[in-house]
Amino acid sequence: MRKTTSNRKKPSRYGLLRFFLFFSLFAILVFFFLSTTVGGRFGVFHQLSLDTLGPGQSFFTQFSQRISRFKEKYVSLWKVQEENDRLRLEVDTYHALLDEYREAYALNRYLQTELDFKKREVFPALTARVVGKDPSFWFKTLIVDRGKNDGVISGMVARTSRGVVGQVIQVADNYCKILLANAPSSAIDAIVQKNRVRGILKGAGEDGYILHYVLKNADVSVGDRIVTAGIGGVFPSGITIGTVSEVQSRRLGMFQDIKVEPAVDFARLEFLFINLSEEQLFIDAMSRSSVSHQE
Repeated sequence: MRKTTSNRKKPSRYGLLRFFLFFSLFAILVFFFLSTTVGGRFGVFHQLSLDTLGPGQSFFTQFSQRISRFKEKYVSLWKVQEENDRLRLEVDTYHALLDEYREAYALNRYLQTELDFKKREVFPALTARVVGKDPSFWFKTLIVDRGKNDGVISGMVARTSRGVVGQVIQVADNYCKILLANAPSSAIDAIVQKNRVRGILKGAGEDGYILHYVLKNADVSVGDRIVTAGIGGVFPSGITIGTVSEVQSRRLGMFQDIKVEPAVDFARLEFLFINLSEEQLFIDAMSRSSVSHQE
């Protein structure tokens, strides 16, 4: 009977112990809570928490801010790059259009000048387009899109509004070859326009022309205009060939060394005129009339 009563008293003691521990823990928590809230001051627990967690929170805050800034900068740079690419494309497009407009304007001015020249001149002229070039030194030639079917024959003169280009040396049905006046194999009777001093103008390739057989006592100076003499019936008289660029007198000999700069820019020829002779025009007219009568 004693053992039974002792066993019944043990659970009640354990219950009192549990109640005491629970109450103590509750009191401690209430104490910490009151210590952190009373008077609006932080308690020891919060201070320890701040000292422990503060550096970590500061690190993560700074890290997140840096990531946010990097993201904003990256997005901004990406947008700027896209805008730059778009602007570059627009600039390239505008440059291409500007080049086209400049070329069209330059070509229009060139053709207008040549058309005005053709209207002023009395000679019958045939407009031809340059379609090929032979860059050899001795025989500098051009190929143009006019030939026998257009009334072109060998010996006809090719020129522009600036001056002499050369002479037709070979003719096909629809094309012809022109020997340039600055070819070393070319020679033209020429005169100094201001005083009619005569000489033979020979081609010197890229150096232009050399005017031969002009006496030392002849008045020739830099800037004088050289024109065709019209002797021999090949080139009409008075067509501009170039201007004197250099004059030298040798100690020995009786002639001057005279260099002439061409009036025509042979490297940029696109169009030219071929002088059609009146005789050839008459022959063409007669041939057309005979064909029409036969029909």
